[in-house]
Amino acid sequence: MAVVKRIVLIGPPGCGKGTQAKRIEDATGMIQLSTGDMLRKAVADASPVGLKVKAVMEAGQLVSDEIIIEMVTDRIKAPDCAKGFILDGFPRSIPQAEALGSMLSENGQPLNGAIEIRVPDEFIVERITGRFTCAKCGAGYHEKFQKPVKEGVCDKCGATDFSHRKDDNEETVRTRLSAYHDVTQPIVGFYEKAGLLKVVDGTQNIDQVAASIMKVLETL
Repeated sequence: MAVVKRIVLIGPPGCGKGTQAKRIEDATGMIQLSTGDMLRKAVADASPVGLKVKAVMEAGQLVSDEIIIEMVTDRIKAPDCAKGFILDGFPRSIPQAEALGSMLSENGQPLNGAIEIRVPDEFIVERITGRFTCAKCGAGYHEKFQKPVKEGVCDKCGATDFSHRKDDNEETVRTRLSAYHDVTQPIVGFYEKAGLLKVVDGTQNIDQVAASIMKVLETL
C-alpha cells in the first residue's frame, strides 16, 4: 500500500483487535502499536519515559494520559513508523483521543481514520467464555467455534489436558465490557463526529473481518 495510513483500531475486549492489527501489519508494512507492549518495552529499555512508567507502576498507580501520549509521541518518530501505524488499545477515552489528535496534528501526522470492529456483547461473552487451550503446547480452541478434530485430544501435540483462563468467565467478561462501554465506547461518537469513523462487522470469521478492514483501508 503506497499511501501512508495512520489509524486507530477500536473495539471491545475479545473482538480480535490484536489479531487484526497483526494482519494489517503483515499485509501493509504499517506498524502495530500496542500501548501495553510499548509500556513493557519502555520499562525494559529504561528510557526516560520508561523510568517514569516504572516509578508510577511500582507505586501502584495508573499511568497518566500525559505519560502515555509522551510514549506514543516517541514511538511514532521511529523509522519503522514511516509506512504508517495502527494504534491498538489506545486511545481509551475522549481526553486521550483529543490529546492524541493534537499531538499527531502538531507532528504533521493526522489520523486517516478510526476503524471500529463492532461486535454485540452476547457474541463477545460466548466467544471468550468458550475459549480453552492445550495445557501442554498452548494451542487455542473454542467449545463452539474451534473444537479439536478428535474430542479431548489436541490437534497439534496429542495431549489430553486442557485449561481455561480463570478470567474467561461470564462475570469477569461482562465487567470488562461494562468498563469498555462506560469509558471507551464514547470515542466511537468522537471519531464519528470528526468524520473519521468506519465500522466493520466483527461477527464475521477472522478472514472476513480482515478482508473488510483491508477494503476500508483502501478508501482512507
